[in-house]
Amino acid sequence: MFEAVEELLSEHAVLEERLADPAVHADQAEARRLSKRYAELTPITATYRQWRQTGEDIETARELADDDPDFYAEIKQLEHRREELTEALRLLLVPRDPNDDKDVLLEVKAGEGGEESALFAGDLLRMYLRYAEKVGWKTEIIDSNESDLGGYKDVQVAVKARAGAEPGQGVWARLKYEGGVHRVQRVPATESQGRIHTSAAGVLVTPEAEDVEVEINANDLRIDVYRSSGPGGQSVNTTDSAVRITHLPTGIVASCQNQKSQLQNKEAAMRILRSRVLAAAQEEADQEASDARRSQVRTVDRSERIRTYNFPENRISDHRTGFKAYNLDQVLGGELDALIQSAVDADAAARLEAAAQNG
Repeated sequence: MFEAVEELLSEHAVLEERLADPAVHADQAEARRLSKRYAELTPITATYRQWRQTGEDIETARELADDDPDFYAEIKQLEHRREELTEALRLLLVPRDPNDDKDVLLEVKAGEGGEESALFAGDLLRMYLRYAEKVGWKTEIIDSNESDLGGYKDVQVAVKARAGAEPGQGVWARLKYEGGVHRVQRVPATESQGRIHTSAAGVLVTPEAEDVEVEINANDLRIDVYRSSGPGGQSVNTTDSAVRITHLPTGIVASCQNQKSQLQNKEAAMRILRSRVLAAAQEEADQEASDARRSQVRTVDRSERIRTYNFPENRISDHRTGFKAYNLDQVLGGELDALIQSAVDADAAARLEAAAQNG
C-alpha cells in the first residue's frame, strides 16, 4: 500500500510543479484536467504525511518515556491516531467511482398503487428538493406529469452541486444510492375506511452527461412532436410543443412537455437522453468488465426495493444497510444524511473488502 502512496506523492509533486507553470494554463482543458487530478491526490498526500509524522511522534515519545513514564499515555493516543489514519489512507487508495464529481438527473415515477403512488412520488420529490436546499445544491424540474390529485405520475429533476465542491463530493456521490423502489405503508387520502395500504414509487438517478462524453448521431434519432397533456399553462393542448426523442440503436426514449417552446422541450429531452445513453453504456461496460473492475464500482443494487416508509410507526427502514429510525417525518422534510451515510459506509466497507481480496 505504501509503495503506491509514494508513487502518488511523486505524481502530486509533478502536478504541483506543472500547475505553477503559466504556459500550462494556455490550454484551459489541460489545466482543468491537471487541477482535478491534483485535487484528487491532495487528500491522500495530506493523510499520508500525517500518518508518517504520527509514526515519528510515537518513536520520540517512546524515547522520552524511558525517563518520564507520563509519555506512555501519549504513546497510546498516538498509536490510536495512527490506526485511524491507516484506515483513512486505505479508503482513500481504493479506486473511487469516476462519476462521483458529477451532477445528476433524478426521476421519480409512480408505480403500483394508482393515485396513492402518485401522491407518494410527490412526497419523494419534495423530500429530495428539501435535501438539496439543505446541502446547498441547485435544482431544476425539467419535466413532470402531474396526477389528478396533485401527485406526480413522473417527474424529472436536474440536481447541480454548488461551486467549489470537494473532489469526489458531487451530487452523484450522495444521491446515487437513492435509485430503486421505495415502498410506502400508510392510510391513503383516497381510503375512506382507514385501512393501511402498501404502494411504491421508483427513483432513477443517472449522472448528467456532458456533450463530449456521449456521441449521438443525429441520424440515429427519431423525433416526434405532440400536444402537451395534463395541468399546465395556456399552451397546453393547443400546440404541438411536446417532444419525444428515441435513440434507435438502443431504444432509449426521452420526452419533455413542460418547457415553453418545442425547441426548449427538445433541448431538455436531449439532456435526459444523453444521460440515459451514458448510464446504459456504463452499465454494459460494468457487466462485461473483469472482477477487478467490478470491485471498483459501487455494490448497492439500484434495481432492488431499497426502503420502506411506514407512516403509522413513523419508521424509515433501509433494506440494504439495515438502517432503521423512527423519524420519518424529519426524513421527508429533507433530513436524509443519516440514511445516505449508511449506504456510503456500506459501500466503502464492500470496496475495502474487495480491494483486500484483490491484493
